[in-house]
Amino acid sequence: MSDKVRAKKHLGQHFLKDEEVAQRIADTLTLNHYKNVLEIGPGMGVLTKYLLEKPVTTYVCEIDTESVAYLKAHYLQLSNKILEEDFLKYDLKKTFKDEPFAIIGNFPYNISTQIVFKTLEMRDQIPEFSGMFQKEVAQRICAPHGNKTYGILSVLTQAFYDAEYLFTVPPNVFKPPPKVDSGVMRLIRKENYTLPCEEKLFFRVVKTAFQQRRKTLRNSLKTFNLSDNLKEDTIFGLRPEQVSVQGFVDLTIKIANDSI
Repeated sequence: MSDKVRAKKHLGQHFLKDEEVAQRIADTLTLNHYKNVLEIGPGMGVLTKYLLEKPVTTYVCEIDTESVAYLKAHYLQLSNKILEEDFLKYDLKKTFKDEPFAIIGNFPYNISTQIVFKTLEMRDQIPEFSGMFQKEVAQRICAPHGNKTYGILSVLTQAFYDAEYLFTVPPNVFKPPPKVDSGVMRLIRKENYTLPCEEKLFFRVVKTAFQQRRKTLRNSLKTFNLSDNLKEDTIFGLRPEQVSVQGFVDLTIKIANDSI
């Protein structure tokens, strides 16, 4: 067997080769409220090595058969802990039942936002999430309202998690090097992460508002057929990037209670 794994473009693979960066990413884990960690896309295990030193049980999810063979040969501690699966399609309850687990990884750029959305769906079991994204995606997730990169991903993530951008990583620590900088960020689930409004409506309001992000909410939310009385509320004079996460929650409650 070859001692190296070829990076595959169709899988969005850029293998981390810098040990110091790998250690820093592993150290973003707080180890609070979970005993299991799932690494997505471990590749040749540069990050995995440091996770295995932590006082948690480490699992890895890897779709690339070449990487799986490499991990089995080089990381015997991962015996029975390698999920040879597509993370986006795999039912994680098969592995973790109802146990909490953290997610970490040097995420494939082409599915990184989908990984976040799946995490949001499973937030009851995932108290923590950290890892590496394309820099602009990490910044978007963590952006505060009023920032030009603040959008759907920012609001939906920050409704349930506290998001923190940690550090920037240059292209030269990867093989092959990507064309852009990367960014490491961490999500820690809020103590109270249950929305005080109807969740499906909240998602719909946020997504509809940002589909026309340059318009005020009075114009972008026309499809909701709101009463003239509600549309007089000052929030409707704002553009979506000017509205905080709490502002969207309050808006959703007002829309739900609107009597036409």
